[in-house]
Amino acid sequence: MRRLSNGRSAELIDRLPGARGPHPNRVSAEIEAVVLDHALVHPCHGAVRVEQELRLKGLQVSAGGVRGVWQRHGLLTKHERLLRLEKTTAERTIELSEEQTRLLERFSPEFRERHIEAPHTGSLVAVDTFFVGSLKGVGKIYLQTAIDCHSRFAWVRLYTSKLPVTAVHLMNNDVLPTFEAHDAKIETVLSDNGREFCGRPDQHPYELFLQLKDIAHRTTRVKRPQSNGIVERLHRTLLDEHFRVEGRRTWFETVDEMQTVLDDYLVGYNQRRPHQGRGMNGRTPATAFVDGLPTSQQKKDSKKAEQQTTQKAA
Repeated sequence: MRRLSNGRSAELIDRLPGARGPHPNRVSAEIEAVVLDHALVHPCHGAVRVEQELRLKGLQVSAGGVRGVWQRHGLLTKHERLLRLEKTTAERTIELSEEQTRLLERFSPEFRERHIEAPHTGSLVAVDTFFVGSLKGVGKIYLQTAIDCHSRFAWVRLYTSKLPVTAVHLMNNDVLPTFEAHDAKIETVLSDNGREFCGRPDQHPYELFLQLKDIAHRTTRVKRPQSNGIVERLHRTLLDEHFRVEGRRTWFETVDEMQTVLDDYLVGYNQRRPHQGRGMNGRTPATAFVDGLPTSQQKKDSKKAEQQTTQKAA
C-alpha cells in the first residue's frame, strides 16, 4: 500500500509472480527445431504421436512441450500445419527430370498454348524428314517437308534416302521458286539436328546452300520435337488425310506414282482446305501466304536490321 500511495505501482508490476523471459521449463532450441521439422514432414501427427516418435529417436519432450512449440509458431491446429507445408513446398526450388518436364508440357495448358512466332510470310520456314514406310521392290521411302510457319503453306516431296542432297533439292526446286514468284525472301529455316540438315558449315551441303541463299539456320533442342511443332502437326495431317487413306485405296509400285497422288492432295491442302491452325481463322494456306507477304516498308526495316547486325559482327 505504501508503494501505491507513493506512486510506485510500476515496481509492483515487476514483482508479479512467474518467470521473467522464457520459461525455464521451455524445451531447448535444438528440440524445438526437431519438433518443427517433424511437423513439416508429418503435419497430421498429434502432440502425443510426436512425443512418442521423438522418444524413439532418443529425445525427451512431453506432449505439452510439443504443443507449446506449435503455439509459439502458430501451428496449433492441423490446418495451420498443413498450410505451412503447402507454403514451404511452393517456395522450394526443384529440378525436373526430362520425363517430368514432358508430362508437364503434355497436361499443362500454359505449355500447350506456346506457339512459334512468325510475324509474316517467309520469316520462318520449318523443315523436317519423315519416314513414310517401305515400298515393295523400292525400299524405304522418306518425306522431305517444308512449311511456312506464318501461312502454313507446305511443300513435300518423296525420296528413297534422306541424304542432305534431298533436303537441298526440295528447298531449291520447290520452296524457293514459290517465294521468288511472289518477290519474297526466306529469312530463317528451322530444323532438327538431323544429319541431312546439320554439319560443318564449311562442308555440309545443306549448310552451304543456306549460306549461299543468305538464309539463317536455327535448330531445335535435342529430343524436343515439340520445338518444331508446326511441321510435326503437318506430318500427322498427311498421315491421317492422305497416306493412311491412299495406302488402302491405291496399289503403288513406284515413288513417282506416290508423288503424283501426293501432289494432287497438296494442291487441295494449300489452295482449297480451310486451315484450323492458330491465327489462320479458317483461311487456306495460299490465302494466308499472300496476306502475310511483308510490305515494302517491312522489307526495308528487315534489310536495315540485317545491315546493322553485319556491321556489329564485323
